Amino acid sequence: MVRVATYFAMTLGAFVFWQSMDKVHVWIALHQDEKKERMEQEAEIKRVREELIAEAKQKDSL
Repeated sequence: MVRVATYFAMTLGAFVFWQSMDKVHVWIALHQDEKKERMEQEAEIKRVREELIAEAKQKDSL
């Protein structure tokens, strides 16, 4: 009986651990996606800003 209870407890523990690891992996993946999107947005803003500054310098030089 103790062996059956121990086996059941270990199986349940492994299942809970597996599920929590799955949720952790999903959370990490979502954070990486958000970070990637934020970096892409910042790069786009920087590119547009540089274009506008270049256009303003051209107009000023004329």
